Amino acid sequence: MGIETVSHDLADKKKFEISGSTLKWIAIITMFIDHTAAAIFDRIIVADGMGNGVLYTIDIIMRLIGRLGFPIFCFLLVEGFVHTKNLRRYAIRLGLFCVLSEIPFDLAFSGKIFYWDYQNVFFTLFLGILVLSGLKMADESLMIRGKWEKLIKSLVSILIILSGMGIAVLLKTDYSAVGIFTIVVMYLFRNKKMMEALMGCIVLTVMSLIEFTSFFVLIPIYFYKGKRGKQMKYFFYAFYPVHLLILYLICHLIGYGTVILR
Repeated sequence: MGIETVSHDLADKKKFEISGSTLKWIAIITMFIDHTAAAIFDRIIVADGMGNGVLYTIDIIMRLIGRLGFPIFCFLLVEGFVHTKNLRRYAIRLGLFCVLSEIPFDLAFSGKIFYWDYQNVFFTLFLGILVLSGLKMADESLMIRGKWEKLIKSLVSILIILSGMGIAVLLKTDYSAVGIFTIVVMYLFRNKKMMEALMGCIVLTVMSLIEFTSFFVLIPIYFYKGKRGKQMKYFFYAFYPVHLLILYLICHLIGYGTVILR
């Protein structure tokens, strides 16, 4: 082995990479920052008025940081859909946490045990998986030959996407139809990771300008090379309902638990 070969090997080892696990950490940390502002600071602002300009500024900054969370979750959802060995189990797990997260979510953002006008983000991710499954089935199962093949498959795919978006609107899920469309667009660009993330951020920002900070996710995704990293699957799932419940308990302890945000 020559000196040049050794130097190339050392250079490869020094290349900075981010694993899927690290992306999850970035997502849940930014989400926690966002939810802390939304569940606690927003309550204080609503209850006490806009007099505290410093608190309001901190709240806005934290909410902007939180915009990084959802596009990373969508990116990882697409990765999970493409690479999972058991799609049925993956979908069931998402569906289970839809249910487990709803009461903590309702408490955190409405102060009520049941609040039917706004559902947690796991519903959006669950619907996203169902839509992607439908698109895959339509592409693989529709045995159509001739000049109408592409047209019919395209029409069926559009119907599946619109159905998923419509259900999200009816259920009033977090990010609603925009969330479903973001997942679909990212799935369509799944073979080019940077373009996938970029298009997802563009969709989110076009629909709501406050999402412009989501473009910062391009930095960690640039360093993502497809490695899974350390698996803490159920920790990442459980973090969502647990942290929401903790945030609500903090609100309750400081006397703002009954303030309704939505």
